[in-house]
Amino acid sequence: MQRSIPSKHRGIMSFWTEMLLWKQIFIALAVGLACGIALNQTGHAEIATSFKIIGDLFIRGIKMLIVPLIFISLVTGVSSLKDISTMGRLSAKTFTLYLLTTAVAISIGLALAVIFEPGVGIDLGMAKAVDPKTSPSVTDTILSLIPTNPVEAFATGNVLQIIVFAIFFGLAIVLAGDVAQPVKQLFDSAAEVMYKLTSIVISFAPYGVFALMTWVAGSYGMDVLAPLMKVIVMVYLGCAVHAIFVYGGLVKFVARLNPLRYFQGSVEPMMVAFTSTSSSGTLPVTMMSAERNLGVSRSVSSFVLPLGATINMDGTALYQGVCAVFIAQAYGLDLTSSQYLTIVLTATLASIGTAGVPGAGLIMLSLVLTSVGLPLEGLAIIAGIDRILDMARTALNVAGDCAVTCVVASSENQLDRSIFNTAHILKAQDMLAERKAEMI
Repeated sequence: MQRSIPSKHRGIMSFWTEMLLWKQIFIALAVGLACGIALNQTGHAEIATSFKIIGDLFIRGIKMLIVPLIFISLVTGVSSLKDISTMGRLSAKTFTLYLLTTAVAISIGLALAVIFEPGVGIDLGMAKAVDPKTSPSVTDTILSLIPTNPVEAFATGNVLQIIVFAIFFGLAIVLAGDVAQPVKQLFDSAAEVMYKLTSIVISFAPYGVFALMTWVAGSYGMDVLAPLMKVIVMVYLGCAVHAIFVYGGLVKFVARLNPLRYFQGSVEPMMVAFTSTSSSGTLPVTMMSAERNLGVSRSVSSFVLPLGATINMDGTALYQGVCAVFIAQAYGLDLTSSQYLTIVLTATLASIGTAGVPGAGLIMLSLVLTSVGLPLEGLAIIAGIDRILDMARTALNVAGDCAVTCVVASSENQLDRSIFNTAHILKAQDMLAERKAEMI
């Protein structure tokens, strides 16, 4: 005779399964910390260690995704740039600005983490220090970007070489034209399959995070709590610095526009991005604001903004810089100059393939950690606060889309400066008229 599940338990299971994933992860982090600290304080750390196998399974699942996901996503992203061969000048400006601002963003994240040292004091000490003698020089790192054998790069998991090969492969699909459409369709279909597989693996994140946090907190007690707030502060501070000085500077000195007006015109999509944590989902609002609030022509906004939603991941790159150094410090590892350069290159190039991937922040962070040999177990510490970090980095991504759109439109004489300078006044007048009408 089959037993039925009590209604009370069914209600709890239904409540849990219907909860948003980020909330599940946050709860798992909190419960894991509480369980681990309780076991640590009562002298039962060995029980916490027994949970590690569950976390290890989750980490192996993430490792399984890295190579195929990055290659397929990058090929799909680059091959979707249909206008790259016919809109040469516009494409070159847009692509260059997006990648340069991404490189600057991750550099800011690395600098803040190095200066303020959010991971110092944790000393997890669970990984072997990297021997400086075996670390490649800057010249070797640059030369090794081009794989002499792509199959070997896939087999050994050489992330940078896979990224470069994927970019060239995607460009070749674009340049080959109609004859390459079957190949493009194959990769588009494969990308959807990989996104689905990624969502399946990420759905187990709460259980992996709970297990790893129980293990970490059970082994090290309360020492892991304070640095989490430091990471949040570093990411939000970095986003503010990047928005004000990099985006504001581009708008002011390159486009010769008022940066305050740029921020006024961009605030709506930034707020939607902050609450939704989706650059792609915010795209309709971003395009509307670029045209109505910033005076960008539709021909420019319809090309630059969708491209930005695909490859402009400044907030994600900045977040990766902070978190990579934080994890290295937490494990007592000293990064070399070539490793810092590898982080910058990896995060910049990988930003092309991040859009549309569920759990993109953690997946891309695992990519960066892998590229410099940092332990992926550090993801468990970051995962619980990932949603809080995601809000800031997505808002920065959208702010960057708006800034680059203004710069490109201005350089192409496709920006209506009268709208840019007066849209906020007209909007305020419209709102006042609507309120008067409501009162009548």
